[in-house]
Amino acid sequence: MPYDQYETVIGLEVHVQLNTQSKAFCGDSAAFGGAPNTHISPISLGHPGTLPRLNARQVEYAAKLGLALGSKINMANTFDRKNYFYADLPKGYQITQDRKPICIGGQLNILVDGAVKTIRLHHIHMEEDAGKSTHEEYSPYSLIDLNRAGVPLLEIVSEPDLRSAAEVDAFMSGMRQLVRYLGISDGNMEEGSMRCDCNVSVRPKGSMALGERCEIKNLNSMRYARRAIAYEVKRQVDLIEAGGRVQQQTLNFDPETGVTAPLRDKEDAHDYRYFPEPDLPPVVIREEQLRSWHQEMPLLPWQMRERLSQDFGLPAYDVNLLSEDPAPARFFEQLAAHTPVYKAAANLIINKVLPWCSENGVPLEQFPCPHAHLARLLHMIEEGLISNTAAYQQLFPAMAEQPSTQPDELAKALNILQNSDEGALEAWIAQAIANNPDEAERYRKGKKALIGFFMGEVMKISRGKADPKATQALLRQKLG
Repeated sequence: MPYDQYETVIGLEVHVQLNTQSKAFCGDSAAFGGAPNTHISPISLGHPGTLPRLNARQVEYAAKLGLALGSKINMANTFDRKNYFYADLPKGYQITQDRKPICIGGQLNILVDGAVKTIRLHHIHMEEDAGKSTHEEYSPYSLIDLNRAGVPLLEIVSEPDLRSAAEVDAFMSGMRQLVRYLGISDGNMEEGSMRCDCNVSVRPKGSMALGERCEIKNLNSMRYARRAIAYEVKRQVDLIEAGGRVQQQTLNFDPETGVTAPLRDKEDAHDYRYFPEPDLPPVVIREEQLRSWHQEMPLLPWQMRERLSQDFGLPAYDVNLLSEDPAPARFFEQLAAHTPVYKAAANLIINKVLPWCSENGVPLEQFPCPHAHLARLLHMIEEGLISNTAAYQQLFPAMAEQPSTQPDELAKALNILQNSDEGALEAWIAQAIANNPDEAERYRKGKKALIGFFMGEVMKISRGKADPKATQALLRQKLG
């Protein structure tokens, strides 16, 4: 099949669950988990006579995301009812935004294969989530958990600007990073906090007309998204080349088989019978409120990357690792306030602090050792008081276990302070030369690279306490 003669066109509908304490339109807990059907009330169950009440935090989070993405904020936006029946939608309709969403337009820049590409956004709107259905475990019965019903969502609708699964991956990764920096969602795809619907179509290369699209629903893993897109592109090209026509459908992706299958014919807007939500007034945002939200926003991912590179002079590798999530970047900023050795500080976080937190199941924000103590560890290395090896392998673990104790006291107790006393150095060097007369002779005959061997021998004899700089100078003198 001439797959290379076709271009893939993808538009995304990204659903982001917000980390508010309560649901979108009632006071039920919006926390993930909990026993089935425990985060519910007559309102989230859609009982007759109950009325919704807007969660103000959802409006704030939506506006902040729109500001970060360069969207136009709709200062007077409205809610609508989207009518369709499904067992996990208790009211028989979803409260969403159709005619006047809160954010219009905007864009997100992504990096794919070293090139920056701008993905335009159509809009962002607020809505509520549906419950969760389980079909397989108790077949032929389906179980419904309504804990998730009513949890506040933002739906981010892109323009059809994406051309590959790699671009979808980059877009989703960039959006997840952004919502985490803003503190509005954990972006955890495994827990359903972030998922996407992919609208996929194909067209002959060079054509400007859009092909018939199919929507792959509820992809909560980028691995699944890549597989689903690859299969769907192949399916559509095969169908067209065989003389068939792609039918607009809503599809489900089965991770076990790697195949997409129709759920239903794709609905158009009129099929949902949208009409204005009569129980919620328009949301009116004041200019001063919008300015306040704008001032509260932290550095965004691209701003943080620029700061780490420009203000602290870190290389690209360190910048990318530290800025992947907001916590390491902010931890670095706090540590950098105590020390000017920025590269060493980055190395310490990347190579020791983050692995320690991961191994011990401790959030980075709760790392026990004060930033000032970590800075002192770095300064002790710079001052030649301890070696890098001793600092990383012995002093750092001791500091994590005894975070309130000063690093100098711990180093003294561990007997790892380096010695630059000439008498002690001479004794260690003399022993190293005496133990290795053949290597000493080879050094004197011109094998100067053996200086590294003798440095290692002195460090063994001194148990790492010999000052490297003073040791090397004295070694060269003694070896002639």
